[in-house]
Formats: sequence, structure tokens, C-alpha cells
Amino acid sequence: MFRFLYPLITNFFISASIIFFSVLSPQPAFAQGVPPTTKLVKVGVYKSDPFVIIENGQYSGMAIELWESLEKKMGLSSTYISYPSFRKLIEAVEHGEVDAAVSNLTITKQRAQSIAFTQPWYDSGLRIMTKNKGSGSFQNVIDGLIDSGHVATFAWLLILALFATAIITIVDRRLDSEFPRRWREGLADNFFHTVSILTTGKTTHKNLFGWVGRIWSAIWMVIGVGIIAYITSSITSVMTTTSLTNQIHSLSDLSGKRVGVRDGSLAEDYIQELGIQTRSYTDIDTAVQGLMSDEVDALVGDAPVLEYFTHTHPEQPVRVVGNIFHPDKYGFGFALQSDLLRPVTLELLGLREQGSVRDLRVKYFGNAR
Repeated sequence: MFRFLYPLITNFFISASIIFFSVLSPQPAFAQGVPPTTKLVKVGVYKSDPFVIIENGQYSGMAIELWESLEKKMGLSSTYISYPSFRKLIEAVEHGEVDAAVSNLTITKQRAQSIAFTQPWYDSGLRIMTKNKGSGSFQNVIDGLIDSGHVATFAWLLILALFATAIITIVDRRLDSEFPRRWREGLADNFFHTVSILTTGKTTHKNLFGWVGRIWSAIWMVIGVGIIAYITSSITSVMTTTSLTNQIHSLSDLSGKRVGVRDGSLAEDYIQELGIQTRSYTDIDTAVQGLMSDEVDALVGDAPVLEYFTHTHPEQPVRVVGNIFHPDKYGFGFALQSDLLRPVTLELLGLREQGSVRDLRVKYFGNAR
């Protein structure tokens, strides 16, 4: 009997021990099929339409949409922190204030010494924005006439015309019985006569001095022809000079001008390297205001940003001129030893191969450039 019951008792205690210890042992953190905990990251951004658009505390734009596509693939959850310039954004990444920099951030050798970049996801370059108005405007012509001294000459010619008007009126009142008796009527009639000689070289005034009067009239007509030729040539030369000096079509036209740039941007560094005077602005809106108020003669910035502004603000009298110069590329920025750099780069390359980046370009710019 003992030999029969012993195995049964032994198996019972072994089974009970297994059940007891399995209940007391800790369970695994995640059941099968449940995703791991989402990783929280702090993302620094710089407002730059259409790549980073900030409206009512909401973030959107091409760079934001691209980053959020990466988030979904990598199980990330981002908290956005806005910075006032590219320089501040790069410093925030370098000092560990944020985990990533998301914007139209140009990859340069100098920046790559302090932060790391992903593979490029957008090809860009610099262009020029100017006022969309004729450089030979009335105000510019007046300023040119003043600077060249022609206005002073015109003033002396006007004084001469008024003096001649007064002399002729006095003589006519004494010698011509049909001349108007009221001074204002007589002066007005002779002023018209004098200006007619100066502008057209013609006279219809009554001759009171016979052949001597005819000679004087001929002399006045010759003087009038010379004066009108001078006025015409001076205005034409000033308009030509104004057109040549004020129009900006390319990088070479910026010499001697004051150029607006965004603070901490590649455009600021590049224009300063060329020895051109710059004025920095925090964003494109204030930069355009500076252009319209004549604080600067032109703006230099990222081509897609300038082009997008002119497309979305047709009411602003500005235009983008010239070809793209200083070609560059955009990438996302990370700390030099960041463990996010490699996986983000790999996922970013995957999105490019799938055509997702191209689709975003078409969405925001209408082409797959």
C-alpha cells in the first residue's frame, strides 16, 4: 500500500509547489501584443512658414508633419519648445535643453561642429526679395533731381519766368490800351505767355516794338528751346541713373546696399562674409515690414520661405528676384552623442524611399522639386 501511495503523494506536493511559486513570482511588465511605453522627447522648433507654422499654440508645417511621421514609426511623443532664432535653437540642442531641432535647418560645416544632423530631406538655397515697384518712381526721380542739383536750377528758371512776367506786364499796361486793367488778369496772361515760350518755343504775344520786338521774341524762343531741352535731358538722365542704381536683380546688385536677414540664419553669415551691411530680424513678417519701411533695400533668405510668403501674401507689394544661389540642404539636428540620431536617420531614409517626403513637398509647394 505504501509503495502505491508514495508516488501519488510525491506528485501532489510537486504540483502544489509549482502552483504556489508561480503565483508568488512577479508577472512580466507587458503582456504579449501590448506596445512598450512611449518615449517622451523635447523638440525645439523655430517658426518658419511653411516648414514650421505656429498658430494659436498649434504646430503644423512641412517639417512638423515629417517629424510626426517619424514619431509614429519610432514610438515617440514630442513636446515642442519654440525659439526666437536658428542660433538659439542650435544652442538649445548643443546644451541639452531639447532632444531634437525641427525646422528648415540648413546643414553647414560650422553647425556640424556643435550638433549632429540627419540625412538631408530638402534641397534649398538663397534668393532675394525686393519691393515690387518701379525703381523710376516719382519720389525716386525727385530725390535724384535734388541730389544732382537740377531742382535748384529749375527754381532759378521759375524765378526768371516770374521776373520776365512782371516786366512784360508793366510794359503792356503802359503801352497796350487793350491789355487787361486788373493786375491778376494781366499777370496770369503774361505768365502763360512766358511759360509757353519756355516749354514750346512759341509766342502769340502782341508785338509792341516793331522789328526790335521781333528780334527779342526770336531770342526768347531760342532760350525757351534750350531750357526745355535742358529740363528734358536732366529728367531723363536722372530716371536712367535711378533705374540702374536702384534695381536689384542678382547677388551682384547688393553691393553698397543694406540687406535684411533673419537672425542666426545661413543668409546672415553668408551676406556678412561678402562684406555687405546687414540688419537682422526675428522672422519673415518683421523682415518684410523692414523692407517696406525702407530700413533695408532687399531681403536675402531661404528660397522656399521667400517664395511661400509672396504666394500666401499677394497683398504685399514684394517679389522674389534672381536665381537661387548658395545651394544648401535641410536636416534635423541632434546632440552629437544622441541615441536618436541613427534611428531617426534610418526612418527618414525610409520615408524618402516611400515618397512621403515628396508628397509633403507637393502639398506645401505644389511641385516635387
